[in-house]
Amino acid sequence: MEEYFSNIIKAIGEDVNREGLVDTPARAAKAFKFLNNGYEKNLDEVLNGAIFQADTEDMVIVKDIELYSLCEHHLLPFIGKCHVGYLPKGKVLGLSKVARIIDMYARRLQIQEKLTKQIADAIETAIGARGVAVVIEAKHLCMMMRGVEKQNSVMTTSVMTGIFREEISTRSEFLNLINR
Repeated sequence: MEEYFSNIIKAIGEDVNREGLVDTPARAAKAFKFLNNGYEKNLDEVLNGAIFQADTEDMVIVKDIELYSLCEHHLLPFIGKCHVGYLPKGKVLGLSKVARIIDMYARRLQIQEKLTKQIADAIETAIGARGVAVVIEAKHLCMMMRGVEKQNSVMTTSVMTGIFREEISTRSEFLNLINR
């Protein structure tokens, strides 16, 4: 990967041997590997057994979880926050596991629409929830730094499964709670 970054730097007309760039290919390769470390993870490893029996059926919400991902079209970051809600059916997730699921999928080349669905599907698969709701709000540098260059645009995506999709009152409760 280092060699590829060196070639990219040369291709834009820079001298890869100048003082500030000598170690850049190695640093860029290390950073790119870190930014995409979600490929090295799977749901079972991320959950690490942190699924617990619970007799509650009330809504669980974790909101404002920051996320960082790379747009698969331009390899530029999109940065935002994710809100997750679910209605348990006998099982709940360890709190940090919600954030870890988000990171596992966000740390892959992505589009926001697919990322939102992957998170919802993973939580539903993990605990068999009666429903899962995921909303992501993110700013995309591919839209801010190039192309139309719109600095204040925010993309919002949502996926609602189970009772969140079927019952408007449940969906409304979730949306009201995340917007407090």
